[in-house]
Amino acid sequence: MAFGYNTRANGIRQHLIRHEGPEGAPELLLIPGITSPAITWGFVAERLAERFDVHVLDVRGRGLSETGDLDYTLDAMADDAIALAHQMNNPIIMGHSMGARTAIRANARDPEAFAGFLLVDPPMSGPMRRAYPSKWPWYGDSIVMAAKGCSIEDMRAYCPTWTDEQLALRAEWLHTCHWGAIRIAFDGFHTDDIHQDIPKIAKPARLVIAGGATVVDADDQAEVAKLNPGIEQRIVPDAGHMIPWDNLDGFLDAVLDFTA
Repeated sequence: MAFGYNTRANGIRQHLIRHEGPEGAPELLLIPGITSPAITWGFVAERLAERFDVHVLDVRGRGLSETGDLDYTLDAMADDAIALAHQMNNPIIMGHSMGARTAIRANARDPEAFAGFLLVDPPMSGPMRRAYPSKWPWYGDSIVMAAKGCSIEDMRAYCPTWTDEQLALRAEWLHTCHWGAIRIAFDGFHTDDIHQDIPKIAKPARLVIAGGATVVDADDQAEVAKLNPGIEQRIVPDAGHMIPWDNLDGFLDAVLDFTA
């Protein structure tokens, strides 16, 4: 069963969607990427709930969480995750893309908040590093389009491999992504240094990599292994950066056996 709920954490209203897992299942706090409201992860979360008690976050400035004149920096998002974790039962944190960077920074700020880490294709860009592969207009232009009202076909130009159902959800919900929040997060991909935080992860952790994308390339994999040999690495074949959208079964194979 899935249901939404609101809670106040780190000084703002946080909205989450819970997909209840088996009795006694470990809690999983799932933090989506830069323009993915929680509802768009529903088809993934319902499968994750076979193993975990799943709570999918609407990151501040997205979906039904508080928006407007807020702090949208990586540190603010990390503090949201920490505050939510302290309301939960020492959850595993799963972050995708921006959400994975949030999880890495959250550990650096409060290493006791989480039981373990599933880091799904985090952008490995940063100061003096190569740029994030996606360009800003892909985000900014699509948000402006969605704010005016758009169709499945309009959205298909941005996400040509997605199903009609996935496109419909994005067309319906993308307008909830605060333009300024997305801009700050995108810029942060190039100014925030998560590599300094990677060695600080001491609890069980797994890096899940899109085999068909270059967000985490072979050099990045080698660097992460050097920075923190304790982080296990799994590659999901035949998948772009939005891994479950391309290869859901491969994604589940890479995460459902994780224990902390």
